[in-house]
Amino acid sequence: MKHEPLPIIGEGATVAIGSDRHACTVIFASPTRIVVQRDIPTRIDTNGVSESQTYTYERNPTGPTYTFSKRQNGRWGEVGTRGGGVRLAIGHRSEYYDFSF
Repeated sequence: MKHEPLPIIGEGATVAIGSDRHACTVIFASPTRIVVQRDIPTRIDTNGVSESQTYTYERNPTGPTYTFSKRQNGRWGEVGTRGGGVRLAIGHRSEYYDFSF
């Protein structure tokens, strides 16, 4: 299993649910558990219903949170789930809304 550095509180993260992505901030981190909180995304492009989307992000101290635990395979999995429906990427924020659904 590859050893990854522990995320830093305040660092950006992205939660992916299906084809949508949600920008978050790490608010708790330990070697076995991470909690991220949804940021406030503001769309700044003028592309309308489009694949090309650009956002700015602002911390949201009252936004919903997601809790992830380190799985045996070394990946982060959402607490309370067994499948891979919600994915976590640490180190960058990304927001994307898939208009095709």
